[in-house]
Amino acid sequence: MHTPPLFADLLIILLVSVPVAFACLRLKLPLPVGLMLTGIVIGPYGLGLIKELEAIEILAEIGVMLLLFTIGLEFSLHRLREMKRLILVGGGLQVALTIAAVCGVALLFGRELNQAVFFGFLVALSSTAIVLKSYAERSEVDAPHGRAGIGILLFQDISIVLMMLLVPVLGGKDAASFGAIAAKLGGSLLGLIVIVAAAWLLVPILLKQIVRLKSPEVLLLLVVLLFLGISFVTAQFGLSLALGAFIAGMVLADSDYSHQVTADILPFRDVFNSIFFVSIGLLLSLGALVENLFTVFLWVALLVVGKALIIWLVIQLLGFPQRIAAMTALGLAQVGEFSFVLAKAGRLVDLLPDTDYQSFLAASIISMIATPFMIRAAPRFGYFIQSIVPDKKSVEDTSETEEDIHITSTGGLNNHVIIVGYGLNGRNLARVLRAVTVSYTILDLNAETVREAKEKGEKINFGDATRREVLHHAAIENANALVLAMSDSQAARRTVRQARALNEKIYIVVRTRYTSEITELLKYGADEVIPEEFETSIEIFSRVLLRYGVDRRTIENQIERVRRQGYEMLRSPSLQRVEMSNLNAALHTATTETVKLNHTSPVVGKNLGELDLRNATGATLIAVVRGDDTKIGPGASYKLQEDDILILFGKPESIERAIELIQPDDLTGGFNP
Repeated sequence: MHTPPLFADLLIILLVSVPVAFACLRLKLPLPVGLMLTGIVIGPYGLGLIKELEAIEILAEIGVMLLLFTIGLEFSLHRLREMKRLILVGGGLQVALTIAAVCGVALLFGRELNQAVFFGFLVALSSTAIVLKSYAERSEVDAPHGRAGIGILLFQDISIVLMMLLVPVLGGKDAASFGAIAAKLGGSLLGLIVIVAAAWLLVPILLKQIVRLKSPEVLLLLVVLLFLGISFVTAQFGLSLALGAFIAGMVLADSDYSHQVTADILPFRDVFNSIFFVSIGLLLSLGALVENLFTVFLWVALLVVGKALIIWLVIQLLGFPQRIAAMTALGLAQVGEFSFVLAKAGRLVDLLPDTDYQSFLAASIISMIATPFMIRAAPRFGYFIQSIVPDKKSVEDTSETEEDIHITSTGGLNNHVIIVGYGLNGRNLARVLRAVTVSYTILDLNAETVREAKEKGEKINFGDATRREVLHHAAIENANALVLAMSDSQAARRTVRQARALNEKIYIVVRTRYTSEITELLKYGADEVIPEEFETSIEIFSRVLLRYGVDRRTIENQIERVRRQGYEMLRSPSLQRVEMSNLNAALHTATTETVKLNHTSPVVGKNLGELDLRNATGATLIAVVRGDDTKIGPGASYKLQEDDILILFGKPESIERAIELIQPDDLTGGFNP
């Protein structure tokens, strides 16, 4: 039987990728780097094992689409509206300034204007797939630098439409007028609006009907149809397939089924995404790299440094502090996968000679391989830049300085709460503190959020809580509590250290999404670390135990114990397992009984410590009713009196022994008030 070449290629990719992935994880190297190196080795310029390059490229594009789709599932139209300034202003400035800078440098080297502008197009784009995957793996998608980076990447994906329209014009192959180009671009943007509106209206109705069938298979088929269908429609309007996938995910993000969709799609995303990274390596010619080694590394240096400087400037203009600007700049300082599409289009119209094409590919791939390492180093780099180039202003409209923040934030504050992060948790905490008249102040790094909240009268200032002076301006020396409700794990750790150094007695509470952060945050000085995953688990098991009749005091004691031990019970896989069948059997065989003490009872006048009912009979005294007062879980010193009603819990035989001990004259003394 004939084996399709694509089947053999996929088998080779998987055969080589698995050991490479194993080696990368053992050496603690970023997996995308290993996969790209795999592509270089087995590609047409390496061992030549891969034959169906075009088919592999199609699978790689599906991988990028799936990545954007899952990122879209974490967004919503509301969150996108919150990021409009980052997308339009930040992304627009980055693309425009990068094109202008590259164009100027190319003109200095004697290139023609049309070719110089095209080089600007190539460099202006960053790698959506690599950056988003790295941010997702590091849990930094919601961090300030993650949001800034995603905003710029989204604008870049939209700007591809205009760039692709202009490539034939720059190459002299198309004499389209400015009006024709504007009409095409306007049609694409109008199509984008129509697609979003239609999906927003129709998808929830369709989902509701499909879910009623109670078939996971049909739901998955519908999700795949929406994912591919919306991507196909956006492509018909000249937009990228990946942008359509992002829109599909964003529409589903507001539905009740987004978590299930994410779980179903993740395995497909990871497989196709791996193929994408391998496909990048397939493009690199080692021979061309060796021949033009100096030129390639000069391109890499100019590309990374120049692009990082431009992005740093843009993020600074948006009002972010040095640390966030530097981290965002380092994360986006590479060439994107869509630049390869532009490069192919440019070759067809003689905008990119073969020698330049090979050098550009080599420089681009090297910059992409370096990206995971740069993102890993970004936090330290950000703090280093902040230490040598201190922030001159904390954004408050256009002119408020740190001295102004000192005046506005410390005036009258004492025994207050400092809230870092004005997301959902921060807003809710501020609302409660305001209701009970507890003084507080808020720090946030989103300038737009700060302005809007200040207009509503909120006690909020722009400031980076990782900086000692900002915490000092928030009067941390006089504060009673510090609550970190932000999504930046690196910043949270540094803030805890700084806060503990400035105020040894302050009570520090940190909210985290991920359980891996608990031990480290506690080590740095946090008093309480509240992981969202485990708090959900606590809520679940408390409701289950209530359903089985376990009294609330016992449940609350268990919850307190779990939290006091830093969630060790939930984190440790080595704890002794309790079989659910045994728990069910124990709960089903247990019962409750009430006994009223009369004047003949031998236990009247004795305290519970003397009685030692549990050891004597096996039954547990869970409450005592005395008149109108109910004592839940009475202690060992509690003295029993005549007419007390004892509530017992245990197996029937244990309760029978307890009644015999408590009321020996009347074994039928059970009482149901």
